[in-house]
Amino acid sequence: MTIEVACPECDGQLQHEHDHWLCGACHHKFSQRVHCDKCDAELEKLKACGAVDYFCNSCNELKSKRAVIRRFERLDS
Repeated sequence: MTIEVACPECDGQLQHEHDHWLCGACHHKFSQRVHCDKCDAELEKLKACGAVDYFCNSCNELKSKRAVIRRFERLDS
């Protein structure tokens, strides 16, 4: 299953490459930041046995990857 992610700059398709995302249309690089759906704080990533979850230090809650807000920040100018 492939996840299609639209570029925040041009609506092209982002491709995941190592530690960043690259737009095939405008060639800008992005990092992905994950935020809490309740308080908007940036979340800590937790990996165990192949599963990925997140923890919000502000709410003191474990968050499912389905219940988070994902934002892309441009890396290059």
